Amino acid sequence: MSKIVIGIVGSYRKGRIIDTAISAVLAGAQAGGAETKKIYLLDKHVEFCTNCRKCTQQEVDGVRGKCIHTDDMEQILCEIDGADGIVLGSPINFFSVTALMKRFIERLLPYCYWPWGSEIPRRRIKKPVKKAVIITSSGCPAWLGRIIFRSVLSVLKAAAKCVGARAVKSLYLGRVCKAEEQQLSQKEILTLQKAGEKIVS
Repeated sequence: MSKIVIGIVGSYRKGRIIDTAISAVLAGAQAGGAETKKIYLLDKHVEFCTNCRKCTQQEVDGVRGKCIHTDDMEQILCEIDGADGIVLGSPINFFSVTALMKRFIERLLPYCYWPWGSEIPRRRIKKPVKKAVIITSSGCPAWLGRIIFRSVLSVLKAAAKCVGARAVKSLYLGRVCKAEEQQLSQKEILTLQKAGEKIVS
């Protein structure tokens, strides 16, 4: 049976750097025999988390809680639950992920158990079995961006871990703001495709 890999695009710009990067990773996964799907957060109706914590109250390990919102997030999470691998991608905006990606990440709280009276939440999925590739980008050279914006990669890794995925590759695409319609180099595309192959290996 084919593995399933889901790409989550947290960019506002279709066909640009992050979107193209996720497509390349998914192409690598397809080459490894996987079925793939791309989800554009821009096209989805996702409400903001209200911090009501109703989704965190029942203790059932491995089973996420139920959110109060009725929107597209439930479908997205069902897709993730059924996948063997995920790709999370967001450009860096003002030292963080985009608001699109941040809103999505905040809605991952159902994967945590955090009853009233408990000081901190704990993950419902104790051992990550899925694989994840993390991608971000900015105008900085890659080596410098990894230092300045290391917290962005950490946030995306934490999001992957929350849904039961272990990051097998973290990719930082630097110097991507020099042209209005800048494209990835062939070398970058090949690196991204290899990351996709790693998800299904």
